[in-house]
Amino acid sequence: MALHANTVPQARHARRTRSAKSARRHVVATSLAATALLVSGAIASAATGEVAHASTEAGVSLTPPPQFLQVERPELTDHTEQIQRAAQREVERLVAQKAETERLAREAAEQAARQAAAEEAARRPAVLFPADGTFTSGFGQRWGTNHNGIDIANSIGTPIKAVTNGTVIESGPASGFGLWIRLQQDDGTIGVYGHIDTSLVSVGQPVRAGDQIATMGNRGQSTGPHLHYEVWTANGTKIDPAGWLNSRGVPVPGGQGS
Repeated sequence: MALHANTVPQARHARRTRSAKSARRHVVATSLAATALLVSGAIASAATGEVAHASTEAGVSLTPPPQFLQVERPELTDHTEQIQRAAQREVERLVAQKAETERLAREAAEQAARQAAAEEAARRPAVLFPADGTFTSGFGQRWGTNHNGIDIANSIGTPIKAVTNGTVIESGPASGFGLWIRLQQDDGTIGVYGHIDTSLVSVGQPVRAGDQIATMGNRGQSTGPHLHYEVWTANGTKIDPAGWLNSRGVPVPGGQGS
């Protein structure tokens, strides 16, 4: 259908009128809502003020108390006993460590001593001559009687040594010898050391070849300071000490005397 020329402007005017009325209604509604809020706020403020005033006059504060966060406090534990036990354990550990260190040191020292003794024994000859000095008399007839040993002369106090390893079976006075020592030697024979000045061993004492057992003297039936050395077999037979020494690789200094 064809529109009249005045119809379009009229339609536009009608739409603008409706939009303006809608906007005015929105503004009015907004104003009414704001007014209501202001009024309610004023009423609430007035009421609060009256209550606050009344509370102040009555001495009652409506201010809420401060709120604190309640945190559970951990229980304090007394560790004194645990510390004491730990300290005691440490003391015991240190004591045990010290004892172990000392034990190891003792074992090391004992091992070193055994090794040193073994090395010394290896260096020490199995048989040696009993004393330094001058060979003056041998085994056999002398001055119409039998001389049953060899004599080595030197000054009083000269060291006398064990000829072999052995055990002391007698030490003390002896007829004709003044003082003597008898040793059970390593091959079962008995070594006799006579005219000694001082004995340095006792019965039952073990000795090693080269150990000093006495000092040279001039006791008994003696013509001067010397050692009289004899060798007896197990059955008591007296044999030539020079031959016995030679058979064991020990030569007699100065050879046979008379």
